[in-house]
Amino acid sequence: MPATPPPKRHPYHQWAPDARALDLVGDKWTLLIVRDLAPGPRRFVELQRVLPGISTEQLRSRLNRMVADGLLTRQRYREVPPRVDYELTQRSRALLPVLGALARWGYDWAWTAPRDGEAIDIGAILRVAPGLVNAPHALSGTAQLAVARPDGSTRTYAITVKRGATTIAEQDAPDAGARIAGSEADWIDALGPEADRGALSITGDERLAKVVLDGVCASAARGVRAA
Repeated sequence: MPATPPPKRHPYHQWAPDARALDLVGDKWTLLIVRDLAPGPRRFVELQRVLPGISTEQLRSRLNRMVADGLLTRQRYREVPPRVDYELTQRSRALLPVLGALARWGYDWAWTAPRDGEAIDIGAILRVAPGLVNAPHALSGTAQLAVARPDGSTRTYAITVKRGATTIAEQDAPDAGARIAGSEADWIDALGPEADRGALSITGDERLAKVVLDGVCASAARGVRAA
């Protein structure tokens, strides 16, 4: 059994499993921090980059709370300047299917084209892949997803499926069995409510690419997931 965390400032005070869970993860930003640490450890400044809208003090407070609750580990390195990495624990990794279920609900009931003022980060959707992609147990392989951004940079994501489990890393995958690439606008079309993947470039293992796309795209919520 996990150690009992310190008391929260505003607990629900209910002897119910859902209330106990919300005591730990119900605060604003907590689940998004879990999502953005799914690919691996990040530094404080990297979390600030992928979480637009959170203040420095909010992020510092939330990370400290999550470490105290056993959701994150904090690793300090003797470097100049000082380096501190935050990483998910087994306790918080068990939330990835919950995040996937929440994302599916969002696709079903709250999804639209980007609204004015919303930050667009394709990675924010792809990082939920461990909870969204439902790969056949017999399928194994890595798909590299590349997003060409308006500023000229390209971000790459390696989504690996193996024995029914899915993981994601934010890095190149030289040995990827499938490659899926497009501009940020192409990915918005693919991930948006119309799930238009026509502009994406797909090479290599088409079955693997389809399983990955069927998992992360809104089409999964519209009942067109591959059999």
